[in-house]
Amino acid sequence: MQTPTPTTPLTLTAFAGGRRLATGTIDEIARALAGFDAGYEPILVFDDATGAQVDAPQPAGTRALSAPHARSTTITRSAAGTPAASKRGSAPPPAVGRPRLGVVAREITLLPRHWEWLAEQPGGASAALRRLVDEARRTRSGSHARRLAKERTYRFMSAIAGHLPGFEEAARALFGQGSDAATAFTERIAAWPPDVRAYLVESSRGAFDTDPE
Repeated sequence: MQTPTPTTPLTLTAFAGGRRLATGTIDEIARALAGFDAGYEPILVFDDATGAQVDAPQPAGTRALSAPHARSTTITRSAAGTPAASKRGSAPPPAVGRPRLGVVAREITLLPRHWEWLAEQPGGASAALRRLVDEARRTRSGSHARRLAKERTYRFMSAIAGHLPGFEEAARALFGQGSDAATAFTERIAAWPPDVRAYLVESSRGAFDTDPE
């Protein structure tokens, strides 16, 4: 499960107790849940990318996911990560920089010695800053991906498995370090419902130091 890009569709997974009912888009989940009688079992719906619990979508066309960690599906984001204008008649502010390259101008504050150092770099301050950011992203990509995978997995397991035996031990294994953390996590969830266990295995992919990046 990867964090979606702005062009990746949001997918959800619905559970009734420990049973996985369906995985798919909002419309697909709404159709799967329409008329479904779970009896006394609670129906829980999760955002696959974040592990956050969201409200079950309604088949009547409701699109709002009002849970605290739900992500809006109606807001688009620009290349800079800021919400794009959505109201009719409201035009975005004029682009600054080189729009075709996706360059966005924003104010930053540095000490004089920082500006002096940047001015000495090949290509000037802007090019140097871009190189520094790209290098930092490459350096941190592995640890950042692991942290996101751990957080995603923990959100899901807290909501659906917090009452199950061995939950605290599984949580400690999830956030553990070392080559045996993945094995310990798998062992701690081995007795949990098969659908929950399978989802956790998928969700935790990339969460451990020994996982391929």
